[in-house]
Amino acid sequence: MNGPDRYESDLDIDIASLFVSLWRAKGKILIGSLVATGLAYGLTLAVTPKYNSAARIFIDRTESVFTRPGQDKVDDAPILDQEAIKSQVELIGANEVLSKVARANKLAENPEFDPAERISYVKLALILTGLVNDPASMQEEERTLATMRKNLKVYSVENSRVIVVEFSSADKLLAAKIPNEIAAEYLAAQRRAKGQSNSDATEWLEPEIAALRTKVREAEEKVAQYRSQSDLLIGQNNSVLATQQLAELSTELSRVRANRANAEAKASSVRAALDGGASIDTLPEVISSNLIQRLRERQVQLKSEIADLSTTLLDGHPRIKALRSQLANLQRQIASEAANILDSLEGETKTAALREKELVKNLNGLKVESGRANDEGVELKALEAEAESQRQLLESYLSRYREAKSRNDRGYEPTDARIISPSQVPGEPYFPKKIPIVSAAFAGSLLLLSLITMLRELFSGRALKPAAGTRFFPESELAPQVSMAAAPQESAAETESAPEKRAEASLMSFSPEEQPAPPPAPESDPEHSIKAITDRLIEKGASRAIIVSPEGDEASASAVLIVRELADRGLRSILLDLTSTGSASHPMIDGFALPGITNLLASQAQFRDIIHSDPYSGAHVIPNGTAEPSQAMRAVERLPIILNALTTAYDTVIVECGPADPRGIARLVTPGSEIIMSVINPDDASIVKSAAALQDAGYEDILLVTPVGSMPTAPEPDRSALRRA
Repeated sequence: MNGPDRYESDLDIDIASLFVSLWRAKGKILIGSLVATGLAYGLTLAVTPKYNSAARIFIDRTESVFTRPGQDKVDDAPILDQEAIKSQVELIGANEVLSKVARANKLAENPEFDPAERISYVKLALILTGLVNDPASMQEEERTLATMRKNLKVYSVENSRVIVVEFSSADKLLAAKIPNEIAAEYLAAQRRAKGQSNSDATEWLEPEIAALRTKVREAEEKVAQYRSQSDLLIGQNNSVLATQQLAELSTELSRVRANRANAEAKASSVRAALDGGASIDTLPEVISSNLIQRLRERQVQLKSEIADLSTTLLDGHPRIKALRSQLANLQRQIASEAANILDSLEGETKTAALREKELVKNLNGLKVESGRANDEGVELKALEAEAESQRQLLESYLSRYREAKSRNDRGYEPTDARIISPSQVPGEPYFPKKIPIVSAAFAGSLLLLSLITMLRELFSGRALKPAAGTRFFPESELAPQVSMAAAPQESAAETESAPEKRAEASLMSFSPEEQPAPPPAPESDPEHSIKAITDRLIEKGASRAIIVSPEGDEASASAVLIVRELADRGLRSILLDLTSTGSASHPMIDGFALPGITNLLASQAQFRDIIHSDPYSGAHVIPNGTAEPSQAMRAVERLPIILNALTTAYDTVIVECGPADPRGIARLVTPGSEIIMSVINPDDASIVKSAAALQDAGYEDILLVTPVGSMPTAPEPDRSALRRA
């Protein structure tokens, strides 16, 4: 298991030193900036100034609605899309336009537009080496056009129909003149193209019109000849006469059939009334008869007289009998008149039936005639449609021919573009801009020289300082500064001649700010040395070693030395720092405040975050951590589980407990654990007291170890800070 690499850099940049170095070199930096500014100003004076001017062309219809052809009178139709406008941009820069402008202004005679006459020494050298083509090998017009294109810039304004023609030249008058002439020549080229198009149209339309006239005449002759041969008479509404008569006869037949049906219905009603003896007074046909109406009036009169006389005379009176005889005679006359009406209706029915029969006969004959006329009419319509289409095409060609002919005769060729902003003579050159160039040269040179000065300071190491929380020992200061060392203070000469002690000092430095005064150390005891205790742990196969340091932080150096010795022996070893000050892990993490066991107990980190590599050996270390101790103590029951997991992953787990009592290490001890007491001064009262407490608690097999006189076997770290002298 490898911990993450936490050493990005052991040095910090001293910002104050950088600014001090800049202040010391301020004179050189300022002089260099002024020299660069002077060179830039001289360069602006030596460079030939360039002037720039632009003309703007608007793509729009210049033709009036009164002169526009009839088929083109849609005002809201788009003139040109974006692709077409880009095509117009290419037409403006075409050789045809540029060549005429160049010849009109004699640009070939201008040295500015002839590269062959102004070849620099550098370009001449490139030509001689074959890296650049020789302008003299090109034709004069080709060289002029190439220079024009280099100075010309034609583009369309985004989301508009405006085309900009820019031109730059050392001559301000020429810079303003060329864009206007290019725009004018572009419009003239459009007019010539449209004039040529009209001329081509008239030349093509003349023979076409002559041929169409012949075709129209022949088509109309075919229509007239076929109509006369087929005897197709045209009636009203431009329809064939037979078809029209058939329609009229069908209408008459329907009317006759309706009348016959009406007469039959009337006769049937009258006959039914007479045969059944019913009253005929309600029949419309009887009531409408004038004779019956008069008889009915006389009948009513007689009935009135009989009623009047019956009041004074008896029924047998001759006067009443005479009146009754007249009344019966009137009734017979009414019945006779009703019979006559019935005969009239039946006669009308027979007449209608005969008329219907005659109409049906005539209708059948007209059907045959109409069918023949329709068949011939289809052919006639086809001939007429052909003649009509030829006539319409002829009229269209004649209209276009007259329009094109009139435009050619009058020389009226409107274009789809106009100049909206001609180029003006520029007042100032666009290149070089003296103030921006000089200002940029001064600022750039000032910044560049400052960067060079700072980089020189950084690479020389004068602007570097040790990182926070880390102490480095140059060779002149590699003296023993171990807080638990008991040996007397050595002289500077002895310190410089003791590389082993210098390494030991670098491994055991705990605090860069304060170091406690080292107490006098006892004589080195080989039986209790780091090497001896490491051998004992390996022989016993101990998977866990609990180290108690009653003397405090100074004695915790034994844990660091043991775990490194185990790593050097090829065992996977890790140190767990459970001291309150975190002093045991400081030498292995160079004093950095890194996540550790308290962070894991407080659920603020995972295993991979708290396990760190020892830069001086192959061992790993879990520091005290940065979490609140009170928060970590709430989950202290998880500590045995964590130790079991570490025991599974590592061969040996070294737990530094500091000046802990037996009760404090009880939860850490397992059957395979070894109890080790780190001792610097055996006569210390805390040593005696702690040993007695451990024996009373049942820990009899306690190993004693002392860091005094033990030399670390781990190699010195290969770091930049140690390489610096």
